[in-house]
Amino acid sequence: MYDSVGYLGVAAAVALETIVAPIPSEVILPMAGWKVSQSAADPSVLEPLTSLPWNIPVAVALATVGSLAGALVGYAIGAWGGRPLLDRYGRYAGIGAGDLDRADRWFERWGPWAVFFGRMVPLVRTFVSYPAGISRMPLGRFIVFTALGSVPWNAALIYAGFVVGENYPEISAAMKPYEYAIYAVVIGLLVLLIGRWWWSKRRARTA
Repeated sequence: MYDSVGYLGVAAAVALETIVAPIPSEVILPMAGWKVSQSAADPSVLEPLTSLPWNIPVAVALATVGSLAGALVGYAIGAWGGRPLLDRYGRYAGIGAGDLDRADRWFERWGPWAVFFGRMVPLVRTFVSYPAGISRMPLGRFIVFTALGSVPWNAALIYAGFVVGENYPEISAAMKPYEYAIYAVVIGLLVLLIGRWWWSKRRARTA
């Protein structure tokens, strides 16, 4: 796809990754960086739409456009169909009820900042747009926080792909410890929130 439609392929791949859980940004974004490294090593390797060498800033910009497009689709689904629609059909996009529960709690806890930081968290980035849409977060604010959160994630992975070149698939494996750490932190926060809820209910019953 990158060889056929260049930067538009990057935007399309990232948009799909933002909507469909099983597509890993840890692979598709470094691959764009690999295309930049190919151009740097061989000037005859050109981006097909511009007929110019692949460029990191443009790749990051188009990846961010793709992130925003995919996030807006998720927001629209949440705003239009709400949780019942996602519970019924989300599994076809790899989105389970547990994923949505985690995204809901993340959004309730952090509000607009959940959209910003969620774009940089592997466990949350695909799902956080849905509770934002369900809660009807102001669209302008959603767009701004989504774009700001997407830029550092996209830039880091594209640059990593540029640095490692054709070994870009190794980035996904290298990021696993980071993902596991994120999972541990999120699970820890959930346990803390559930514990606080249970303790407050217990105190209310004994009061």
